[in-house]
Amino acid sequence: MKYWLMKTEPTTYSIEDLEKESNQTTCWEGVRNYQARNLLRDDIQEGDRVLFYHSACKEPAVVGTAVVSRPGYPDSHAFDKRSKYYDAKSDPGNPRWYMVDVKLEQKFDAPVTLASLREKASLKEMVLLQKGSRLSVQPVKKKEFDIVLKMAK
Repeated sequence: MKYWLMKTEPTTYSIEDLEKESNQTTCWEGVRNYQARNLLRDDIQEGDRVLFYHSACKEPAVVGTAVVSRPGYPDSHAFDKRSKYYDAKSDPGNPRWYMVDVKLEQKFDAPVTLASLREKASLKEMVLLQKGSRLSVQPVKKKEFDIVLKMAK
């Protein structure tokens, strides 16, 4: 099992939106960065755990956890001309973009803010906290995942 952090802007898709989904499951579509795409396509597997992170908002924070319920598969939104994630260069026979499905595991009672993560010396090497780290999908060490869970209690 591996651990990940997935960023989403809450005005686009929030943990509350995931709570409302059928079976509290959704596809994690629209990733248009090659590094993140490679993780979705090659590394993220069913059963992996995810820190659900709200970004580009007043107070960025980890707001809950999810579990990967389906490993990487072609992002069909890239082929749909009506989708905001459409990519004319993406070919169904040789897909450029991938997505995974995630299922809500838990919504935290209180968010674990970016500021509070930065205060934890034991998280200083976390990818999220590295200068210039902007990936929307990033690996998390088990130790870091566990620390964030403890902070949420």
